[in-house]
Amino acid sequence: MTKRKAVLAGAGATGIVAAAILLPNANASQSPAGSGPVVAQKMTAASAAGVAEKLGDRLGDAYGGAYYDAGKQQLVVNVAGGDDDAEAAVAQAGAVPRAVRNSTATLKSATGTLSRRAAIPGTAWAVDPRTNQVLVTADRTVTGQRWDRLETAVEALGDGVARIQKSKGEFKPFADGGDAIFGGGSRCSLGFNVTTQDGGRGFLTAGHCGVAADRWTDENGAELGTVQAATFPGEGDFALVTYDDPGADAPDVVDVGGGQTVPIRGAAEAAVGQQVFRMGSTTGLRDGQVTGLNATVNYPEGTVTGLIQTDVCAEPGDSGGALFTRDGAAIGLTSGGSGNCDVGGETFFQPVTTALDAVGARIP
Repeated sequence: MTKRKAVLAGAGATGIVAAAILLPNANASQSPAGSGPVVAQKMTAASAAGVAEKLGDRLGDAYGGAYYDAGKQQLVVNVAGGDDDAEAAVAQAGAVPRAVRNSTATLKSATGTLSRRAAIPGTAWAVDPRTNQVLVTADRTVTGQRWDRLETAVEALGDGVARIQKSKGEFKPFADGGDAIFGGGSRCSLGFNVTTQDGGRGFLTAGHCGVAADRWTDENGAELGTVQAATFPGEGDFALVTYDDPGADAPDVVDVGGGQTVPIRGAAEAAVGQQVFRMGSTTGLRDGQVTGLNATVNYPEGTVTGLIQTDVCAEPGDSGGALFTRDGAAIGLTSGGSGNCDVGGETFFQPVTTALDAVGARIP
């Protein structure tokens, strides 16, 4: 992946939102009844994620995952086992059916096997619906017997179920210490402002930041807030910090630099193939695509599950920063990964929806 920095063209962040409004949610492209084959609809990534979720429930064992084709603005749904009825159901829903070998159940079972047999620090895996396989990534520390163990585990899954790729970097949380926040000698980034279950105000950041320090300040040393909940490692990487000042100015926006902000309208699920933007206190605004869901990462500190995998670059200090869409949907919180913004790499994010549910907060 080459070095990329997201640019807000024209009128800045307002232009991002305006451009998104102009994108078609769904063109009236289906043929009238009896006039011929059903034609796939154009969808936004957000609407595609909703359709994919419904089809996943409906198709059962025939469902093989789905991804968003951003170029064509279409949802592609994998159908396993040559199920004609399932393919017809996909087409009727306005998506593109695609015959594949592996069902979601098969791929989920494979990730479970990897968790039991190959939870090696420096490895990660996520389902890649575009190849209909589990993509297993090993960083530069996985060598010798550890590499042999990983390769044996992947081969045991069977032909065509999973594949291994090497990363030039090293998987680690991106804490080094949106806006920079500081605590316990660490630097992280503020993710999204939220309303807590008691009506107060707080913000989400990375869990590994939340376990590093109980109290956090801004870059000027002014007290911001106190950690109320933090998860890391384990089933996620997220923390809730509540503001010490009940009247704190905590707008529902992402500061993208240069006096520009992107209004955040709520939280949404990620979709593979979706374009996303990341803001962090070290590297600023960057963009890329979602490449995998429900990812497992084996950091040196422990295993974290349920993450979003992307090709958006990040560096130490970006941890906790906001991952969001062009039209202002909160998607994720920066967890960690490999590489940097010169050479690229793989990055992982905590889904915002899961974090909100866990801490009982909401956006806006």
